[in-house]
Amino acid sequence: MSILEIKSLKYAYGKGKMVLKGINTSLDAGKMYAIVGPSGCGKTTLLSLLGGLDSPSGGEILFNGENIEKTKLATHRKNNVSFIFQSYNLIDYLTPQENVALTSKLSPQPILERVGITKEEMKRSVLKLSGGQQQRVAIARALASEAPIILADEPTGNLDEDTASEITKILEECAYAAHKCVVIVTHSNELAKQADVILRLKKGELLTESR
Repeated sequence: MSILEIKSLKYAYGKGKMVLKGINTSLDAGKMYAIVGPSGCGKTTLLSLLGGLDSPSGGEILFNGENIEKTKLATHRKNNVSFIFQSYNLIDYLTPQENVALTSKLSPQPILERVGITKEEMKRSVLKLSGGQQQRVAIARALASEAPIILADEPTGNLDEDTASEITKILEECAYAAHKCVVIVTHSNELAKQADVILRLKKGELLTESR
């Protein structure tokens, strides 16, 4: 059974534009998905719905067969998903170590080192880090979580090409080695090409392209 199922999912901004027009798909653990499409097509909206950050205008999202609205969105966010936000959403008065420690009982140091944060940088306030470094901390925080789903909004957007490639490999490991469901919103064709399945949004419809 798929870990996430999307059934007749609809979303409209207020009483205006219908962004998602009854889309259907299923997502499996152990795979990496890329959500692509033009600006304003609803990519981040779909990611937010999958993570229980918002409620759909119609249809439903199932986690292991259960409607996430019935099991409570807060419970879904807490237990089932970890987020990598485009805006980082780090606690700015904490260090990278302290930010990662909030999501895991494991030592933060190996995870931070894995994404390229040095021992010295781990002890600084995140406000003293560059945007690219803060993005790496946000990724490390998600990797440290035991949640079975990783939802990432432009995770390589603020990174140079080499670092972006390294982060993509780490996300692939999360899918294949840790058997997580990894869903990424991206404008990067290179990152999308690495996904097992591309979910292409266009004019409110969803097209699925398997690699």
